[in-house]
Amino acid sequence: MASRHTQPLPAPAGNIVWHQHPVTREDRERLHRHQGAVVWFTGLSGSGKSTLAGDLEKALHPLGVSTYLLDGDNVRHGLCKDLGFTDRDRRENIRRVGEVARLMVDAGLVVLTAFISPHRAERQMVRDMLPEGRFIEAFVDTPLEICEARDPKGLYKKARAGDLPHFTGIDSVYEAPEQPEIHLDGQQLVTHLTGQLLDLLRGRVIINS
Repeated sequence: MASRHTQPLPAPAGNIVWHQHPVTREDRERLHRHQGAVVWFTGLSGSGKSTLAGDLEKALHPLGVSTYLLDGDNVRHGLCKDLGFTDRDRRENIRRVGEVARLMVDAGLVVLTAFISPHRAERQMVRDMLPEGRFIEAFVDTPLEICEARDPKGLYKKARAGDLPHFTGIDSVYEAPEQPEIHLDGQQLVTHLTGQLLDLLRGRVIINS
């Protein structure tokens, strides 16, 4: 019987069997010299998720930490390019990203994800895919008025004009995390928030440096 660290999710009907590989996640983590984990950045559009995820990856690289950054816009160019922005499509988008992140954690990587992921149930779905303690929810808490003032992609302007329906924070709900592993003030300096994240990863013994 596989441990929870390698236990597959329920397979679809048919002759599909999970194949246990001789090299385990623990073996890969020993090679990387750190644990695999997901840092899941969530917050409104314009809150600073992508900027912060990128800065954290940049800080981890010279520490010898093997990382990969999954960005909301980037995955929609390939993995999720067939999906729209209905609630159903958004859930499927997060499910796919969660599955990819799960495989990367099994490979021993520290995965950084930057997704609005507005619903608590979707974020919980990804948490449940991963071994205990390997999902770190990072809530980038930036007030709507600040996000809208930044509006780096011009999305709020389109949403206010009625050209972008179902936009989170305007006409679609955002469910803030109730107990995130780390609650970040999105109005603070990125370097300060990155330092908080590094301290958290060290405290959880995800990274050693």
